[in-house]
Amino acid sequence: MSKKTFSEQDIEILSKNKYVKNVSEKSITYTNEFKIHFIAEYNNKKLPRNIFEEAGFDINIIGLKSIKSTIPFTKLPLYRKIFVIIFFASAIIS
Repeated sequence: MSKKTFSEQDIEILSKNKYVKNVSEKSITYTNEFKIHFIAEYNNKKLPRNIFEEAGFDINIIGLKSIKSTIPFTKLPLYRKIFVIIFFASAIIS
């Protein structure tokens, strides 16, 4: 877990991003849409930093450590990724 805390200004900026479900002083919850997008782009050999930047995130606010912490999830076996994508997709549809 990151020890980074977000200022009120950071929270305001982050909460305006369409890929942020919730943000507090200590954490960011990304939308299921972003999680699916991230996995797809990462599997297409795009760097995590670039994925976040292209999604409109300010790397200076989020921090590289936070971005790098998303990588272990993408290393899941294919069958688990498919399950996760189906799970998130069904949550978006409902």
